[in-house]
Amino acid sequence: MLDHLQTHRQLVFDLTANYLDPLSGTFHRLAYLAALRNDSGEYLHDRLCAQYSPQLVNQVLASSHQEVFERLLEMPLAAQEDSLRLYLNTWPGSLADKLEVCRERGQRWVPASAPKYLTELYCSNLNALLELLADNRTTVRLNN
Repeated sequence: MLDHLQTHRQLVFDLTANYLDPLSGTFHRLAYLAALRNDSGEYLHDRLCAQYSPQLVNQVLASSHQEVFERLLEMPLAAQEDSLRLYLNTWPGSLADKLEVCRERGQRWVPASAPKYLTELYCSNLNALLELLADNRTTVRLNN
């Protein structure tokens, strides 16, 4: 039991220190974790699965995805806007293109285990943020 807890703790540390902390904000972390989920809903990470059991990696990635999602929703809308802007700065292309891609991908960033009311809140917030960025495109500078 103690070995399992230590392994779990080490995996969480590796994920956080090596893969999540270097990313530019909460939206970036959310999208990254969502991208690790395959079509069957399982999370895969080649490097982590080489060190830990795939079942444990799936479990930790799923819970981390849910946690990042909930933390995003706990942030004030202005902080969510800042995080989204930081994430969009990592993408090539025009602001209009970035907003369109984000609109297309944004729903896939929701964890499968997210309650409906949180999914609705997230979608509402994301749509508002995208509209805000689109409306202010002449004053918003994404590539500072």
